[in-house]
Amino acid sequence: MKTIEKKYLIPFCLVTLLFLLWGIANNMTDTLLSAFKRIMSMTDTQTSFIQFAFYGSYFCFALPAALFIRKYSYKSGVILGLILYAAGAILFFPASQVASYIFYLIAIYILAGGCSILETTANPYILAMGDPKTATRRLNIAQAFNPLGSITGILLSQFFILSELNSATATEREAMTETQLAEIQSHELSAVTGTYMTLGFVLLAIMVIMLLVKMPKGGDDSKDSVKESFSRLFKNKKYIFGVVAQFFYVGAQIGVWSYTIRLVMQELGINEANSATYYLISIICFSSARFLFTWLMKWLRPSKLLLWASVADIIFSGLVIIFSGTGTTCIIALISISFFMSLMFPTIYGIALEDVGSDAKIGASGLIMAILGGALITPLQGLVSDASSINISYIVPLICFVVVLLFSIYVEKHTTKEVKEIE
Repeated sequence: MKTIEKKYLIPFCLVTLLFLLWGIANNMTDTLLSAFKRIMSMTDTQTSFIQFAFYGSYFCFALPAALFIRKYSYKSGVILGLILYAAGAILFFPASQVASYIFYLIAIYILAGGCSILETTANPYILAMGDPKTATRRLNIAQAFNPLGSITGILLSQFFILSELNSATATEREAMTETQLAEIQSHELSAVTGTYMTLGFVLLAIMVIMLLVKMPKGGDDSKDSVKESFSRLFKNKKYIFGVVAQFFYVGAQIGVWSYTIRLVMQELGINEANSATYYLISIICFSSARFLFTWLMKWLRPSKLLLWASVADIIFSGLVIIFSGTGTTCIIALISISFFMSLMFPTIYGIALEDVGSDAKIGASGLIMAILGGALITPLQGLVSDASSINISYIVPLICFVVVLLFSIYVEKHTTKEVKEIE
């Protein structure tokens, strides 16, 4: 049984490109927490509002995106998403002119709205491109290119943003004159702005290409009302549990990655630019593991792999807390979390949508809205970090991984029951 049929190969490749594009945005945004902490002398809680704006936007745009593609088409959703993504990136320029953190948050919100539309569109589109029995594997293949975008985003941030940060600490900046501080901040904000604006113009070019390419419709639309679709989805226990699990998983992922650079700086005593190298290693491990887990799905159920990965991440999160101040040992545990996180998002997503049929577009919006976990849980981790230590704050993702474990146990239990009934 082919995972990707020949007739869908070109559309599959083009839609898979979108996974790479929002990966760039996700992980460039993660590094902005460390950048703005340095530029504007902020606390972990204050910088976490970047993630609140980014993932809060995901929540707000997901359902409207689902209704939009339900009325029009998947391709229309792709075009709309690229327009907003590019617009948000280009809005970094006026934000830099007024040196306003609030303006940057607005630009990030619009950019993330575009990413939300792309994710709401692309994930169910990939699931619809072929046999439902291979849908979860197909989504894992497409999602495997998301971390390649993440790697690109980190490299862009490392070489064009973090490397341009002045080494002056918050205390040293406080002692500067307004003119001196403004000059330093202007250079740093220009580095942030130039990188995002360049990305924005690249996105506009890709949008033009997408406009010119003929794409398949991608599945049958439900003729029922949106209310009827929601009614069926709310009665689907596996779907609802999947949305909850996705909320906590995304909260864990964003929390782990948002504070990776800060943790490495503390454990190894190096600056932001050098710490970003370890963040990059985490994403490379994440990317490699996704290909590995997708390959393993030929022989093992996705839910079983999800169970094992959840247990591993609970253990490694605990080790990050326990091995505070040990340097390399703590960092190895931190990187290991990313390795086992790799299969979680697409696997939870695919399992949750297995039995929703024609309600897939609306169901997909619920799973993308669950990305709100990144907006709410990351600030919570920031509060724990400010109140105790950055190592202790990893208790937050540990608890989130427990929820993912419970979901995998639930799915495994019901899958085993169904297999026995068939036999």
